[in-house]
Amino acid sequence: MPAAKKPSTRRKTTPPKPEPAKCPDCDGKGETTETVRVGARRGRATDNRQTALCLTCWGTGHAAD
Repeated sequence: MPAAKKPSTRRKTTPPKPEPAKCPDCDGKGETTETVRVGARRGRATDNRQTALCLTCWGTGHAAD
């Protein structure tokens, strides 16, 4: 006598996780640009720029909860 067939079960699909919101300060890049300042007393701003880690999201690019 053949073995009884097991009923087939449907696979449950999980919905995709929503993408986290982008950081408003760095627009999801994780870095910001800072103006370079020169001088001890006045701190004269130059035309040069440097990149810095975004302190709001700590470089992840995702908004804080």
